[in-house]
Amino acid sequence: MANLERPITLEDLPGLDCGLCGCRKCSEFLVRLQDNPDLIRRCLHLTASKAVLDPSCSASAAGCKTGCASCGTASGETFKVSPATTVWRDTLDREFDFYLEHFPEDPGPREIILPHNPMITRELDIQIGDTLIGRPLGMSCGCPITHCGVVREVDQRTGVLVWCVTGPLGPRAKGYKDLGYYIAEGYEGLITETRAEIKVGLRYYFQPRRCMLQWRHSGLVNYINRTPEGLQVRLEGLWIG
Repeated sequence: MANLERPITLEDLPGLDCGLCGCRKCSEFLVRLQDNPDLIRRCLHLTASKAVLDPSCSASAAGCKTGCASCGTASGETFKVSPATTVWRDTLDREFDFYLEHFPEDPGPREIILPHNPMITRELDIQIGDTLIGRPLGMSCGCPITHCGVVREVDQRTGVLVWCVTGPLGPRAKGYKDLGYYIAEGYEGLITETRAEIKVGLRYYFQPRRCMLQWRHSGLVNYINRTPEGLQVRLEGLWIG
């Protein structure tokens, strides 16, 4: 990442509130940039804002061959995804296409969830940084394991939450808020190695890297972004099996 000549302000961001960076609003993204400036690479609209990132850049992200930071590339490489030769199998001996890795800045896989009673998001006054527990019930997943995680985003109006699934040690040590049952709406993460070409609109078998049961999931890819860390994807319509 290039060194910025000045701190990024809200005026530097596009103001589109498109959500592609992982935040609902540009103002929320700006807050995260204060602690982790390298996240600026997630703003696709800034690939043409050369004055903010790298004043020497004269190319768009599509045409950049030099690997400058403003195009989100490294050494001319737009993304790193290796073809896998290994045949991955889950604990029930079922094959899957790839592991879904979590983002480097996250403590675990990013899961988009909706409590079976969406009002509970407001009743429990759930805030970013809260530790939660709950279990995905029914058609969305039906996982028998209670999930634990740290909240990354909250929509008080709809009740939708984005959390990073971590494990039971945090709730045991720090306490938690109990969601009860919830619907797993989607996963977001990185693919660094895959047995299949990834395309929007296709369904794939995958396994979240930290799945305690080591069971394969299936999901429909409806978003792809090429990053230096790997292929960023969002999978919805989740099933186990």
